Formats: sequence, structure tokens, C-alpha cells
Amino acid sequence: MRTIVYADGGCDPNPGPGGWGVVIQAPDGPIELCGGETQSTNNRMELTAAIRALEHFPEGAAIEMRCDSQYVVKSVTEWIRGWKLKGWRTTTGPVKNVELMQRLDELAARRDVRWVWVKGHSGEAGNERADRLAAQGRRQALGLPPRADIAPARTPAVMPAAAPAPAAPPAEPAPRGTSIPVEGGLGLRLSRAAKQAGTTPQAYADEILRLALDLGPEGLALLRDAKARKLPAA
Repeated sequence: MRTIVYADGGCDPNPGPGGWGVVIQAPDGPIELCGGETQSTNNRMELTAAIRALEHFPEGAAIEMRCDSQYVVKSVTEWIRGWKLKGWRTTTGPVKNVELMQRLDELAARRDVRWVWVKGHSGEAGNERADRLAAQGRRQALGLPPRADIAPARTPAVMPAAAPAPAAPPAEPAPRGTSIPVEGGLGLRLSRAAKQAGTTPQAYADEILRLALDLGPEGLALLRDAKARKLPAA
């Protein structure tokens, strides 16, 4: 029986501070891992998440690796074989992130891995959790304190049994969404950025808000300072 694993990573901005997150659905309870780097890229963080996940397992382990990165899944299942035959080169030059690709190939070759692409932010709990852990990893890379609501546990926590709480009155349904007006010039920039990212303005705005809330005021201030100083990308 395969152990299901979710791996996710990303940067904000890209390139910029990055994080990766892993959720392992172990028999005794979920195991969660995360980390980050002060300067990275989306693709490097996605690769790092998959690498850290595989490093957790012994050789020969049967795993189902679920990633929302086509770059990671297709690299392992379609492209790596050809790159290796060409000396880790593509038709246009050396393979990008080659040291991570080689490490991922080495780990996958010694384990029984089934690679599965999942659509990001589509409501799949493991993927959503891995995304939140990646945000936690970014905070760690920036030297920000962990957020209690998404702080990871490397091993399943054993909680003492608690007395049942008294029944609470039914809560009113939460609103499905909040309408926020956007200034005209900002809306145009949002539309252009969403088009470049290949998504809708609403989905792009949701992602920006999610990342801003994860980083909090301290993280946003650090990012603004980094942009003002024009730090070089790693």
C-alpha cells in the first residue's frame, strides 16, 4: 500500500523569499515538514519540496507523490530520461536547476514512486495544507515568528483526551465572499499580471491576498525593503 504524500513550494515574489511544505499521510497520523530560503524561485522550491519528502522515506518505500507542479511531475516522468542521455542538457542548453534534478532522480530511483499531478487550490485538503506549510517556510526564511495556526509538527502529536464541551448554538452561515473595490489603475495591473500568469484576475487576486495574509505586516515590510534595495535573485 502506497503512502500518500503532498509536496508544494513557491516564492513571493518570484524570484524572492521561498518556502516548501510536505504533508505525509502516515498510518499513525500526518507528518508535516516545511522550510525555506531567503532567495529562490518557484520551481526550485517545488523541487525542494519533493526532495525533502522523498528523503523522509527509506529505500524501497512505496509512495504516491501528489504535486500541483507540472514542472516537477513532467520532469521526473517525461523529461529526465532524455536529459540524462544528453548529459543533462536540453536542446537549448544545460538543464536548469540541474543539481536539484539530479538529487530528485537519485532519490526517486531508489523508491517506488507514483507521481500524480493535482490541481492547486482546488479544495484537496492535503494540497491546501502543503501550500500553507510552504507559506510557513517562507516566514521562517524571513526570520518571522511562526504562526500558531499553521505551525508544522514533524511527528504526529498525541493529545490527551478532553471532556466533551457543551453544545454550542448553531452558528450563522459565514458569507461566501467579500467584495473589495479596486482602484482603476491597480485593476488594470492586476488584469495584466493575471494574464501573464495564465489565470483569472479573481484567482490571481485571491493568491496575492493569501500570500500577504500569510506573511503579515512584518513580512510585507521586509519584502518592500528588499525590493527597494533591489536584492539580486539567487
